Amino acid sequence: MTYILAIDQGTTSSRAIIFDARLRVKASAQEEFAQHYPNSGWVEHAPADLWSSVAGTARSAIERAGIDARDIAAIGITNQRETTLLWDRFSGKPLHNAIVWQDRRTADLCTKLKEQGHEAMVTARTGLLLDPYFSATKLKWLLDTIPDARARAARGELAFGTVDSYLIWQLTGGRVHVTDATNAARTMLYNIGTGEWDAEICGLLDIPMALLPEVRDCAATFGHTRADLFGREIPICGVAGDQQAATVGQACFDPGMMKSTYGTGCFALLNTGANMVSSKNRLLTTIAYRLNGKPTYALEGSLFIAGAVVQWLRDGLKIIREAKETQPLADLADPSQDVVLVPAFTGLGAPYWRPDCRGAIYGLTRNSGPAELARAALESVGYQTRDLLEAMYADWGAKPEGVLRVDGGMTASDWSMQFLSDIIGAPVDRPVVTETTALGVAYLAGLQAGICPEPAEFQKSWALERRFAPQMDETTRAAKYARWQRAVAATMSL
Repeated sequence: MTYILAIDQGTTSSRAIIFDARLRVKASAQEEFAQHYPNSGWVEHAPADLWSSVAGTARSAIERAGIDARDIAAIGITNQRETTLLWDRFSGKPLHNAIVWQDRRTADLCTKLKEQGHEAMVTARTGLLLDPYFSATKLKWLLDTIPDARARAARGELAFGTVDSYLIWQLTGGRVHVTDATNAARTMLYNIGTGEWDAEICGLLDIPMALLPEVRDCAATFGHTRADLFGREIPICGVAGDQQAATVGQACFDPGMMKSTYGTGCFALLNTGANMVSSKNRLLTTIAYRLNGKPTYALEGSLFIAGAVVQWLRDGLKIIREAKETQPLADLADPSQDVVLVPAFTGLGAPYWRPDCRGAIYGLTRNSGPAELARAALESVGYQTRDLLEAMYADWGAKPEGVLRVDGGMTASDWSMQFLSDIIGAPVDRPVVTETTALGVAYLAGLQAGICPEPAEFQKSWALERRFAPQMDETTRAAKYARWQRAVAATMSL
């Protein structure tokens, strides 16, 4: 048994990848699923779609690899974080669609809790801010909205989980209700200092604690799959939220190392080691990973719109047909124009945390067209990343040594990565394996299964594909970033 099945359940698709014992990709499969928008600012997934796409891609990847279940030593699961599910413990039937991390329906509740003075307590215990992004207020909304749900939850009839927990429940045939420390840390119900669910926060939100899963390390035994799924029971040995899994996949095991992942959104993490660094700049303090009962902490900045801005060019404006067209289009932009796009389509994330903001474009002229908008869209990702890094440097107390390691689909754009390096004024390293989310959780599963080395050895295997070094002069960099800052300030004042 020398293979690992990595399940990567994302916001718009599910993927399954077979890795060998040296963590080389043997085969993969991917399936997109529907997004549901029942009201403005609401985003949902059908739980059946999450499960069927995971089960289907897992079987397809195994078949494409030319192996069977007897060859698989372990399964690892990484997932879209904060997305919230509630289901019946006996039938396994969900009570509602999954409420996605992007969903803003509880913005008013979060504002009310802030006005009541609860945010300082919540942040001190969870490292998070009072924002609809996280699972806790989504779960409260479900309990408030679904008839008899809270009473049933108190009687132990219902189960809450993030996507990892729901998938484990399905994979094990309802035998195991667990999560890992990184996903627990994103619920806004988990005390990251004590490593326990927080009774006071649950009480504040009127959430019965009988709903909550058991929390385990990232590399641990999370149960075994039903034998009928793949032909034999396979142990589930690794679980981590997608951004934490990418941190592991990027081998950011040393304090001061940073990675930034570019998918639908952008998520930058700075390893702070055993120290929980409290942010003074509205970043999140979170768990990067937990091994052998010992948590490693991180500062995190989350942007809601990164790759999604390219999707907007394609699906909203219809000025491109494929994402790869964005780069040559941006090259055609008039260098004398300085169009700035603030892509606050679903609000501004870190370090602003303004869910009420909406997108804006500045600097348009009569000659502005698709090329200028394409360039502004790509540049917006670099500008937002600099916002995060500036906040991280301030909280960390110094500019960390080294470079920014990047991964995710958008890093395939050389144009975007060069601009990122230019605007942050630091090298950007793109690894050979850019899909580091799946790689990270495959490593965690392999570590628990005994076929992958300890972190120090795994770190040596990280391989650079290309380094992007800054080419922009400091005067230009400062002027462009100042223009971006003015655009953000104007957007927040609307």
